[in-house]
This record gives sequence, structure tokens and C-alpha cells, in this order.
Amino acid sequence: MSAKTLPPLHVDYRGERLAGVDEVGRGPLVGSVVAAAVILDPARPIEGLNDSKALTARRREALDREIRDKALAFCVAEASPLEVDRLNIYHATHLAMRRAIDGLVPEAEYLLVDGNRLPGHHLPGQAVVKGDSRHPAIAAASILAKVARDAQMVSLDALHPDYGFARHKGYPTKEHLAALSRLGPLPDHRRSFAPVKKQLDLL
Repeated sequence: MSAKTLPPLHVDYRGERLAGVDEVGRGPLVGSVVAAAVILDPARPIEGLNDSKALTARRREALDREIRDKALAFCVAEASPLEVDRLNIYHATHLAMRRAIDGLVPEAEYLLVDGNRLPGHHLPGQAVVKGDSRHPAIAAASILAKVARDAQMVSLDALHPDYGFARHKGYPTKEHLAALSRLGPLPDHRRSFAPVKKQLDLL
């Protein structure tokens, strides 16, 4: 279902400290799951905010800089691969979201969270399916999270160039699975994810 076929987004909040919240990195086999929370400034609008996946890397990076410059508040947080393995990816994602929300200064008063579930934070809010293409604050959060996580993958690629992390960003592509089979898992790999667990069982 595309965002065009979804009903209009009704937000039950009319103040100025509404935080959009989104995450990146549920599907990869390696690295942290990264979340961001953003309170946009109505007096400083940002053109072109959209789901981070619909933007080019260059456009995401330009918007990342603009969001950081113009937002009333923003925070990027994460849950580590160890936390992903200990909690499972669903709970680790919500942990990263709560950390991002808690890092906002000034604090948010209301949350708009991408997806169909709220992350268990004490603040009121609503979950918004395909929210990163339906509300600018969620889109801004998706951009900050995506740029931050991609940068982590580029850094990991510099340390372990044979895995191709800068290209596939840790997702289970043919290149990544072949490198995992040939070279074995790194400490950054999520041991609870099936392809990594399979390789560990062979050791």
C-alpha cells in the first residue's frame, strides 16, 4: 500500500514540541540499530523532507546538515549488536527510540512514531504507518538515522574492507553472505540473526 492510498494523517496535538521518531537498521546482519527523534522549528521550514529511502545519498546528507542546523531539537541514538542479540530486534529498536526521545533538549511533549507501535515511552503520541512519507518530522528523523547508520557502515568498511559494508550497509546481500561464509562473523555481527548464527554453528 502506498502512502497515497492511506487516509489523511490526523495529529492529536497542536503545540510546537512534537517529535518525529524513526529508526534505521532492523534488517542488517551487522552493527547497531539507529533511531532519531526530531522536533522541527515551524519558523524555519525545511524543503524536500521525505522518507530517507526515497532520497539520494547526496540529498540525504545535505538535508541532514540542514535539519541539524534548523531543528528545535534532535537526537540520534542506538542499540548495540549485543543489545539486539540480548533483547531481539523489535525490543532493541524501541530501546534506541526511547534513548533518542530522552536525548531531546528541549523535551518533546508529543510523539509521532513511524510504524504501527509506540516504543513504550511515557510521553503521549501516535504510531503512523509509513509515517516517514506522511509527516516532515518523521521524515527528518528517518534522514538523521539513515545518514548516521550509513556513516557507521563506512567506518566499519575501513576496518574490514573485504566485507563490502560501504556498499551493502550490512544488509544480507549476496556479497555480504559470501564474505560471511568466507571470512566468518566479526564482533559487530548480530549473532542471533540466522545467517550469522549458521556461520557460528560451523565454527
